[in-house]
Amino acid sequence: MDLHRRRSVLVRMTGDGQVLERVRIVNDVDRLAAVIARAGEGPEVVLEATYGWYWAVDALREQGARVHLAHPLGVKAFTYRRVKNDERDAADLADLLRMGRLPEAWIAPPAVRELRELVRHRQKLVGLRSHCKAEVHAVLAKCGVQVAVSDLFGVGGTALLDGLDLAGPYAARIGSLRRVIDGLDFEIDHVAGMVRGRLAGDPGYVAVQQIPGIGPSLAAVLVAEIGDVTRFTRAEQLTCWAGLTPVHHESDAHVHRGRITKQGSRLVRWAVVESVQVLPDTTLVGQFRDRVAARRGHNIGVVAAARRQLEYVYYALRDHHVRALDRALDTTHQPATAA
Repeated sequence: MDLHRRRSVLVRMTGDGQVLERVRIVNDVDRLAAVIARAGEGPEVVLEATYGWYWAVDALREQGARVHLAHPLGVKAFTYRRVKNDERDAADLADLLRMGRLPEAWIAPPAVRELRELVRHRQKLVGLRSHCKAEVHAVLAKCGVQVAVSDLFGVGGTALLDGLDLAGPYAARIGSLRRVIDGLDFEIDHVAGMVRGRLAGDPGYVAVQQIPGIGPSLAAVLVAEIGDVTRFTRAEQLTCWAGLTPVHHESDAHVHRGRITKQGSRLVRWAVVESVQVLPDTTLVGQFRDRVAARRGHNIGVVAAARRQLEYVYYALRDHHVRALDRALDTTHQPATAA
């Protein structure tokens, strides 16, 4: 199935590659069900993880189909063709599936998708609020107003903004931005409450917050974006999925390892990098970050520490406990021995 926003193309073929049907439909659950019904009982359907795939996967599963989600990065080879159209794309997906060469992506269950929707919406709202605050700073800079407080939107900053005497357009813009920020504050708190309600009692959510540097907001991002952690057999697989491992090119005896791939979840990378930025050197990850930074530079130290932090997140989600942190705590509290 080559899925698009309004219409889709389906190509049905046998296990040996014989094409049985090509059809273009308007995206509609009933139309899709009618086409799948002609494929018999329990057909295998593949579609790419593209814009708006949720409804199609749910509709296909309701019809008894076994659905496979193709990873977009794994089907880029289609671009080699001189002629590219929707029917060829759908047929190539089916060929990859029947030959066992399909790069599959994980299909998150509805509960995980709903949690991700809330977490991602909150992040968007926070980004909008940060943009509005930056706009306020920009207007003040235009007017030559010096901001002497560390937080322009705290108690002292609010008093400063209330006492400004600016020309009409500048005052109107700042007033408008402050009202938008107040509205965003309300929406952010409301969505955060919905997230907390869904995660209340989740043992993985509680365990992740025991890791230094990770609070409720970052923990919610990690739990929602990672989903079922048991799909990763090792912590290294999770860090690779998150795009925190370096590019590896190997040919004969030549090996080149470059920058991190950044091919996974952007929010997961942001969350773990944010969590290690200001960790004190009394923590395991903070010490590791400083050691790497002394040899390779600050940025590489932070990325390496974020990768280590995500490994701890893996064990917290899988075991609901991180034994490495307990060992570090025991070492810290051991009494000093006499020389």
